Amino acid sequence: MDRVDLHVRIGSLELPTPILPASGCFGPELGALIDLDRLGALVTKTIFYEPRAGNPAHRLGETSAGMLNSVGIPSIGVERFIAETLPRYTRWAPPTIVSIGGLSVEEYWRLAERLADVPDIDALELNISCPNLEAGGHEIGADPAAVASVVSGVRSRTSLPLIVKLTPNVTSIVETAVAAERAGADALSAVNALLGMSADARGGIAPLGTVTGGLTGPAIKPIAQRAVHQVVHAVSIPVIGIGGIATIADVIEYLMIGATAVQVGSATFTHPDTMVRLTDELSAWLRERGHTATNEVRAKLATARVRHELASDAPRAAG
Repeated sequence: MDRVDLHVRIGSLELPTPILPASGCFGPELGALIDLDRLGALVTKTIFYEPRAGNPAHRLGETSAGMLNSVGIPSIGVERFIAETLPRYTRWAPPTIVSIGGLSVEEYWRLAERLADVPDIDALELNISCPNLEAGGHEIGADPAAVASVVSGVRSRTSLPLIVKLTPNVTSIVETAVAAERAGADALSAVNALLGMSADARGGIAPLGTVTGGLTGPAIKPIAQRAVHQVVHAVSIPVIGIGGIATIADVIEYLMIGATAVQVGSATFTHPDTMVRLTDELSAWLRERGHTATNEVRAKLATARVRHELASDAPRAAG
């Protein structure tokens, strides 16, 4: 067996491999370093309808087994994005997924309506972790009713596949996942960054300009995998796993939990070739174990308890 089929489906969207970049950690400039045609899709940085500057410096900081960021999602606005940035993505072969954000529910609707008929956009990813200024700055994605309003409004304005990126900064991620599915989402991505902060004991300062920021990297993987596990068992649409993915073991873990695909974020900051390497390693891993397709390992996770009970039921040797 020489060929392994890595194709996966996210709603009506067919991807050549389940390994994608995470929004905010990737740009078409990476094409100078790696072959972007080998990725499952290209996911843009989140755009807003109007231009915005983002947060004050410092915007990035290291922490134990992870990274804190408070970039604030700067955006050149939708019109310049369509004219200047989008062509830099769509010149490559993989599908282009445009990430959209909003400081109000209506901003998502306006963006969806503007992008609905723009050529070469293959899907939208709704970044619902943005602060809702109408609700005092709380994340839109933390309120199931607001999530449903965003998704249903976008769904009524475009026929493009919709991926909703869930925030982990909630009491119940299942509630927001179910709300998104019922409102018309074709897939979910989980999870966005966890809210965190750090302090510099030597300087007595908070390293980030906004004090708090989004925690990403290996430190969040157990939380992200728990969230993916819960969401997979609560919805019937595909789930894309995100959080702490840097090795082939990380990829396989998410697939076995039930994710259809994965997005790689922080790892590309230190090793820009991570996604291409993982694609090669996924093919090799599947081939070595006699698999012919990615889907053969999806949702194959057995709990330690099940394995223990199976072992306990096995006939014992006389003696």
